[in-house]
Amino acid sequence: MTKTIKQPSLLQALIPLLALIVMLASSVYFFGQDSSYGPNQIALWVASGIAIIVGFRNGFSWEQIEEGITEGISVALGAMLIILAVGSLIGTWLLSGTVPTLIYYGLELLNPSLFYAASCIICGLVALSIGSSWTTAATIGVALMGVASGMGLEPAIAAGAIVSGSYFGDKMSPLSDTTNLAPAVSGTDLFSHIRYMGYTAGPAFVISVVIFLFLGLNADSNVSLARLEQMQQQLQGAFNIGWEMLVPLFVLLYLAATRKPALPTVFFGALLGGFWALLFQPDVVSQMAGDTSLLSGIKVVWLAMSDGTVVSTGSTNLDSLLSGGGMVSMLNTLWLILSAMTFGAIMEKLGLLKRFIQGMLTWAKSVGSLITGTIFTCFGANVLTADQYMAIVLPGRMFKEEYERRNLDPRVLSRTLEDSGTLTSALIPWNTCGAYMFSVLAVSPFEYGIYAFFNYLTPLIAIVFAYTGWTILYLKPNHETQTQ
Repeated sequence: MTKTIKQPSLLQALIPLLALIVMLASSVYFFGQDSSYGPNQIALWVASGIAIIVGFRNGFSWEQIEEGITEGISVALGAMLIILAVGSLIGTWLLSGTVPTLIYYGLELLNPSLFYAASCIICGLVALSIGSSWTTAATIGVALMGVASGMGLEPAIAAGAIVSGSYFGDKMSPLSDTTNLAPAVSGTDLFSHIRYMGYTAGPAFVISVVIFLFLGLNADSNVSLARLEQMQQQLQGAFNIGWEMLVPLFVLLYLAATRKPALPTVFFGALLGGFWALLFQPDVVSQMAGDTSLLSGIKVVWLAMSDGTVVSTGSTNLDSLLSGGGMVSMLNTLWLILSAMTFGAIMEKLGLLKRFIQGMLTWAKSVGSLITGTIFTCFGANVLTADQYMAIVLPGRMFKEEYERRNLDPRVLSRTLEDSGTLTSALIPWNTCGAYMFSVLAVSPFEYGIYAFFNYLTPLIAIVFAYTGWTILYLKPNHETQTQ
């Protein structure tokens, strides 16, 4: 006899969420920036268990719940494969000199009077090339903070410029895990998602750079840039630097612009980076291999794709910037995504997410209010769960059905998730992103937050577009636009 399934109450929907909030807050309290390397995943598993108990009480069988988990995880499998390919690409691009060359030319943009704007642009370029705001801030960002201190510039503004640029590059990079996760949750493809984000991220970044340019006009300094020149010399000493090293990047951008599938595009970029390393960085490859034979060089490239690249230049900060990548480096991210998707899938299958947002949707009569509600939900998830992955996955699962019901293109949801879930995470001190930025830049989010213009201008622009209807896409061309 089939067991009757009862509709969940609002209290039942809140119990797993509140349990998760408490456990994630405890995780950040006990483990700080290391909370994303295991503790948060365990919190998600425990919260999933609590949700399953609620499901059993309402009449669900384990087979039904397991089916929901499988379906939920399958949504992110494409993104997870891309993330693994991204790991390989980072490893070979570090080895080939592509990333070092981009950093080298980016450093030439620096000028004392243009420091804030140039820092924002440099961090944007570096984050775009490696797909990581955290790595950018912890390496080139730390170097720029040291220069700002030596020049007597305002550290909060410098940190705001670094965070703005780092998150712009991360957000627009096909190498970024969150940039892959948002379209996977929403049901669209990676490169369409990135192109569509340009409507909100582009104006926000330009406005941010202009503001930093204005703030830097009164910055007077006679301090030399010897520190950054030394970094350039170290880059030249460790790699062959030249515009030809950027060919793998140009090829990837061309394939992306011509709408080639993301997974083969990224993996081809990784293979091209390995070939470029053998062709243009023989000294680096032979040093790592221990000899000059071709087979040993191929082994180094192979390891770069799997385990990453380790570079020794004599500078700790530079070594940290130029070492990393490989599929292995992405395993913790995949663990976190799997755990978050499992929790979201269970909550969705049991009807707990639907029950939770029913009240919210009663006032979201227009598309504008729906998108605005999504933005504030993502921000609230960042505040309450202290993790940007949760701020993408949970609202994405919660609102996807409503966006489909209103005939909105999946890109509208994926862009909204990134505009809010990704970008506001660094503005919250107890969020893992905010805590991390504080740990590496030595400036609290309470201080740099007001200067992280890009991170809050983007969601504000998204809200304006939502109510005006500009750039809002529908699945059917003949769809009658709802009142904005």
